[in-house]
Amino acid sequence: MWKGRFSKNTADLVQQYGESISYDWRLYPHDIAGSIAHARAQVSAGILNQDEFLKIETGLREVEQDISAGNFEFSIEAEDIHMNIEAALTTKIGPLGGKLHTARSRNDQVATDTRLYCRAAIDDLLSLLSSLQAALLNRAERYAGTILPGYTHLQRGQPVTIGHHLLAYVEMLARDKNRLQDARKRVNISPLGSGALAGSTINLDREAIAKELGFDSVTTNSMDAISDRDYIAELLFDFALIGAHLSRLSEDLILWCSSEFAFATLSDAHTTGSSLMPQKKNPDVCELTRGKTGRLYGNLTAILTAIKGLPLTYNRDLQEDKEPLFDSIDTLTLALKVNAEMITAMEINEDACQAAASDPLLLATDLADWLVKQGIPFRSAHELVGKAVAASVHSGTPLDQLDLSQIDPAFTKEASAVFDLQTALAARSNPGAPSLDNIKAQIARWKNS
Repeated sequence: MWKGRFSKNTADLVQQYGESISYDWRLYPHDIAGSIAHARAQVSAGILNQDEFLKIETGLREVEQDISAGNFEFSIEAEDIHMNIEAALTTKIGPLGGKLHTARSRNDQVATDTRLYCRAAIDDLLSLLSSLQAALLNRAERYAGTILPGYTHLQRGQPVTIGHHLLAYVEMLARDKNRLQDARKRVNISPLGSGALAGSTINLDREAIAKELGFDSVTTNSMDAISDRDYIAELLFDFALIGAHLSRLSEDLILWCSSEFAFATLSDAHTTGSSLMPQKKNPDVCELTRGKTGRLYGNLTAILTAIKGLPLTYNRDLQEDKEPLFDSIDTLTLALKVNAEMITAMEINEDACQAAASDPLLLATDLADWLVKQGIPFRSAHELVGKAVAASVHSGTPLDQLDLSQIDPAFTKEASAVFDLQTALAARSNPGAPSLDNIKAQIARWKNS
């Protein structure tokens, strides 16, 4: 590429240190699409005639078929996917292949390829997020009315249902989808035509190129276009946050599948055993998901660190953007697929949930609310119920069997009506609360969205 300026070949160690073909080969369909659009614009600019364009296009399609079929031998000497393709094209069609790079730099070429790759990845991940939402909705619908404790500080708090609990994750994934959809707008801008940093004196029709490649618009500052990796950092943050949501779901399921909770059972197909302990059934998918979230966080940190001190415009540090990006996309893609499959096969142990939900302390707040409805200020009601709970714990008498009138005369016999789970849930009818009617309405809304 630069033999005119240099008198010595690049050292073998430098080639090994600087190559990116070992991982950026996956950009090949986007690189070829960008090259064809670029060559078509060269025709309009008079750089190529129609016959030359057709030869270049045909050659590029043949290279693409060779790579897709696994018949392409990548060369470390050519450094990256761009030069590997150009070298193969030149071998096929001769010196004409050398015209393709006119008015283009590898700087705007890789920026274009990466944006196209990210756009395709976003579309795939959006579909996978929808599939996981569908799996959660399926379980939420089946167990919409199965009551279990809701927790704060991992201590029993108030009654909810499996349906309400799982719908919380549907909401999280919806926000994840919205973030990706919004990020896609910033990804889908074409930098091709920005050259190495200052465009070119050979002006190609950037808008026509962008339209052919499906971009919404073109970048408006060539220096920013070449150095911009904000969209990668943004996506890696989005991926990390999806990982956080998957990790929280994993932690819930790990607890639910323990003997101590026993709320859920995962399929044998999505669990593993022990090489020593024959009774074990381990939630490895959940644990791996929880662990792999750290990789997603690390990849975000890597890109932020790589770009934090770079002067404009291109610096070789930017080559370090792809491995974290590719790894996060691969990691998240598999995580979403396997979690959707696992959730679909998950069974809820309704008896265990019912046993845990029968704890009358779950309705202590309802008891305080009952006092409020009798005209007692909430702080006073809170204190009175707190005393009742203390008496229950000290005496070992369940709260619903305690003679509450001994705590305070404000507790009349009618207070005992509070200790009915179905009534308690039905009373939680405000928007967002876990009444069964609300849950069913939310499930229907999600299924129709």
